[in-house]
Amino acid sequence: MTARRVVAFGGGHGLSASLRALRHCAPELDLDITAVVTVGDDGGSSGRLRAERGGLPPGDLRQALVALAGDHPATRRSAGLFQHRFAAVPAGVPPLGEADPAPAATDRRNPDPRDQGANSQGAGATVSGAERASIRADGLAGHAVGNLVLCGLMEMLGDPVAALEHAGAMLGTVGRVLPMSRQPVGIEAQVRGVDPAAPDEVRTVRGQHQVAVTTGRVESLRLTPSAPPACTEVIEAIRAADWLIFGPGSWYTSVLPHLLVPQLADAIVSTSARRLVTLNLAAEKETLGLSVADHLAALHWYLPELKVDLVLADAKAVGDPEPVERAAESLGARLVLAPVAVTGGTPRHDPAALGAALVPVLGADR
Repeated sequence: MTARRVVAFGGGHGLSASLRALRHCAPELDLDITAVVTVGDDGGSSGRLRAERGGLPPGDLRQALVALAGDHPATRRSAGLFQHRFAAVPAGVPPLGEADPAPAATDRRNPDPRDQGANSQGAGATVSGAERASIRADGLAGHAVGNLVLCGLMEMLGDPVAALEHAGAMLGTVGRVLPMSRQPVGIEAQVRGVDPAAPDEVRTVRGQHQVAVTTGRVESLRLTPSAPPACTEVIEAIRAADWLIFGPGSWYTSVLPHLLVPQLADAIVSTSARRLVTLNLAAEKETLGLSVADHLAALHWYLPELKVDLVLADAKAVGDPEPVERAAESLGARLVLAPVAVTGGTPRHDPAALGAALVPVLGADR
């Protein structure tokens, strides 16, 4: 059977969930997976490295690499190393090697590093003022090892694509990770009601992190620069693809930015590949006030020429399917409902369940 070439777009945890699901069905369908990652992150470890060293923010790229990491024990350990985040060191603790180090903390409940919750915004690295006063100056605190490795590879090789290929070889990745552009971008939004005292006032919110955590309603989104050059390897992958997959993920900061790169948008619209949208399980801060159907309407708003073949969603998350079906039909798509969330009520995709839902979709002939 000829391999099916799948290109998945996103960033952060949403793309990671999609990639892990694709790995579940890759053996059955012989998938050739390419992940295309946003490059607008400016928070946490990625933001610090971007500000201090320049170049692409590495966090979302790291997450995608780890999601596609191979299952050999050595590559699993390397994936765990990439996800390891340096903790802040309290004052008075001797440097490593001057005393017996404490055993490393391990999450016994979730030993697979691809499923660990370390994110690209420096989770666990924030400390209070009182704690900060007792912590020794430590430039590594909050950084993920994989972020530093990717920065080093990008500086050493001079090309982020070559760096990602080398990192992929280190992790034995089942697939390829590419940045949507070889240059970092900024994300800006016009947001209504940022200040609760002025609910009708529209302000400009700058930076991916600030847009992601805004408490107002995002009314429009743009990139800076407005027309960043698309990664040429991404254009080639889109043209050769059988399927393009958008979502799940933070809609304004991980999914829609791909549609705002003119060269990417042209390739996405003109390719003969089929297109699938995987909807989120719950609203995030940046999309509070948007219905499930509104998420699909946003795709049309930012890329009116976009046509979609299938929309995949969880029945419990959708609720009344009728407005979502209408929104899907407006894009030319058919709505497919499947139980893809983890059990227990947490709004998180289950990779095995999502993979099982994708098998008949991606495996169907035209």
